[in-house]
Amino acid sequence: MKDDYYDILGISKSASQAEIKKAYRKMAVKFHPDKNPGDEEAETKFKKAAEAYEVLGNEEKRRKYDQFGHSAFDGSQGFGGGGMDMDDIFSQFGDIFGSAFGGGRSSGFSGFGGGFGGQSGRSKGGNLRIRVSLTLEEVANGVDKKIKVSRKKKPDDTTFKTCTTCKGSGQVTRVTNTILGRMQTASPCTACGGSGQILDKKGSGTDAHGLKMTEEMVSIKIPAGVEDGMQLKVSGKGNEPVGNGIPGDLIVLIEVKEHEHLKRDGENLHYDLYISFAEAALGASKEIQTVSGKVRIKVEPGVQSGKILRLRNKGLPNLNGYGIGDLLVHTNVWTPQTLNKEQKEFFEKMVGDTNFEPDPKKSDKSFFEKVKDMFS
Repeated sequence: MKDDYYDILGISKSASQAEIKKAYRKMAVKFHPDKNPGDEEAETKFKKAAEAYEVLGNEEKRRKYDQFGHSAFDGSQGFGGGGMDMDDIFSQFGDIFGSAFGGGRSSGFSGFGGGFGGQSGRSKGGNLRIRVSLTLEEVANGVDKKIKVSRKKKPDDTTFKTCTTCKGSGQVTRVTNTILGRMQTASPCTACGGSGQILDKKGSGTDAHGLKMTEEMVSIKIPAGVEDGMQLKVSGKGNEPVGNGIPGDLIVLIEVKEHEHLKRDGENLHYDLYISFAEAALGASKEIQTVSGKVRIKVEPGVQSGKILRLRNKGLPNLNGYGIGDLLVHTNVWTPQTLNKEQKEFFEKMVGDTNFEPDPKKSDKSFFEKVKDMFS
């Protein structure tokens, strides 16, 4: 259950907007990242305070919260349960506590995922997205893929120089007078886009930003057990930024090809085995396909259509390493659609024979019971 916003800020439900703002500033200063470097508990309290203030500091949202509580937003308003981004906090509320730390973004902090000083003046290049198709066998074993990627890079003959507007910091500051005193906030420099550098000399074949499209072979390690639709990230293999910064990431969308014989259900696999009347009555040895090759299984005499044979650990590995699934073999007795004279005479003689009359036992599960067991 989420903490009450009033309790987070340590105020009563009748608190005025000025009291709410004062309480938030007090908490923001106390748990500010500059004062608590590397302290995860302080980071959590810092984010929760911002989440509470974002709602209570807005009259309309506060009315909804007082009436319906957290359900008033259903995760679509506020900050969705404290999952705030530090840049969001400083961009929206930096003027509230900026004077205490010389700006909305500190010049000396490098924690909380690199959202502050360690990244100050550094921009990030754009991400790239590609699709990678895998066979079920590759999913079972994991695979290293080498993919040719076209990405923007800075050639050696492109040079940059320090931005004269922000002096290389990537930020410009603004000082305003408020009821709480002089407040200083920082925002990305519009002249250099926050990179701290501007283009000095364009290299040959580059675009307006001094970047050149190049092809590069990227090695992607895909772990066993991935599923269709999953996304993997290869850090630093996206486009390079303008000036001083870090490259974007390569986002890999996984597509799993449909297998000819096997159907996937999480870590389990399903296989349809068709056998004849004779094989069902006499028993048989049948070869079936698995993700690790073909294996032979024994079909017992008198097997019924719909019986499921379970081959342990013949499925797919769990992505998080929690074991391996099973291969479920579904037995289907094939009824011939045409009979020759001799075959027809044989079956006509069997009509009424007690061996050919259905006689299900209580231990014989119905089709619906088998389906229920399969999904439970």
